[in-house]
This record gives sequence, structure tokens and C-alpha cells, in this order.
Amino acid sequence: MRAIEWNRFLQDQREQYGKVVFTATELANVGACKGASIKVVLQRLVAQGVIERFSDGRYGLPGAVTIEDLVPSLDSNAYITGMYALYRHQLITQVPVEIRCFSNRRHNRSRIRKTTLGRVVFVCVTGSVYSYPGDSLIAGAEQVLCDFVYDCRRRGLRAVDLVSFRNLERINISRLQKELQRYPATVSREINDICD
Repeated sequence: MRAIEWNRFLQDQREQYGKVVFTATELANVGACKGASIKVVLQRLVAQGVIERFSDGRYGLPGAVTIEDLVPSLDSNAYITGMYALYRHQLITQVPVEIRCFSNRRHNRSRIRKTTLGRVVFVCVTGSVYSYPGDSLIAGAEQVLCDFVYDCRRRGLRAVDLVSFRNLERINISRLQKELQRYPATVSREINDICD
């Protein structure tokens, strides 16, 4: 396939199906490439600016892929939480340097993924703490506050030492109390201190 045909294919996938992230295997099937030739084709397409390499084996249209598109292709069970989600909900002032994702899967060697969209860290949580947000890939404000404090405590840190909270009046207290039932009591005490 020529570069213009690749571009047309990727645009069609985006417009018809909303698909913007492709694995190297998917692209090899589309281009009818065999063996190591797909690597050469992909390198050429990246050099020409037709596609962008976002992570190991993940490609897409330049400027069309967001972190919300990329994370499910890396781990379908993961959801975005931590400082990134707090920042998106405008609950902190600091711009995050990494995207932390909670998953119920273990990521042995690939727990930390360097991508062109930022450093993605997958944190394996089990039991009641893991709760996929359902309608969104990014945890809701109440859940992300609980997740952030829980994650900080797991790492031996205090949340207030890392970030400056703001807009906490946006937190729905009844929803927060419901979320807190899934976390250890130490998380609940620290969040009560933060919200007071």
C-alpha cells in the first residue's frame, strides 16, 4: 500500500468506527505484510508523518490519539485515576507528570509504559478497591480522590504533601461516603482531614 492509501484507511477507520489506535499486527494484516517487513513499512510511514508511534506496537494518526484512546489498547481492564484524573476534574493545581491507571491485572515487565502522550503506570489493585468507572475511562471525582489517597498510602506518602487541592466543594459528599466503603479506614480518615 502507498502512503495515501494508508492515510485513507486510517481516516476511514476513524470516521466509520471511531478507531484511532492500531497494533502492529492489525496494520500488518491490512497491508498484507509478512514477517519483519511490517517493521520497515511502519518505520517508513512514521518517517513520512502518515502515522505516529505512541507506544511499543501501538500506532495511529498523528494528533488523533488521546490518552483515553491509548490506555484501553494497552490494558482493557485499566481505568485512569491519580493526579491525571484529579487534574482533569480540576481538583488539584499541579500538572501531572505521569498517568496512573488502576487495573486488576498484573503487568510484570511492562507496568510502566513510556508513550508519546506521557508515562503510563499501571497499578494492580484487587478486591473492592478496583472498581471500573463504568461509563467513562476516567474515574469520577469522588472515586479518584479515594483512589489517589489509597495509592499514596500504599507508597508511604501523604496526599497533601504531593498536591494542593482546590474546588473540593464540587465533591458530592453522599457519593464520597459510598465510595469510601470500599477502602480501608485509614483512607477515610485522611480524606476527612483533606475535606475539612
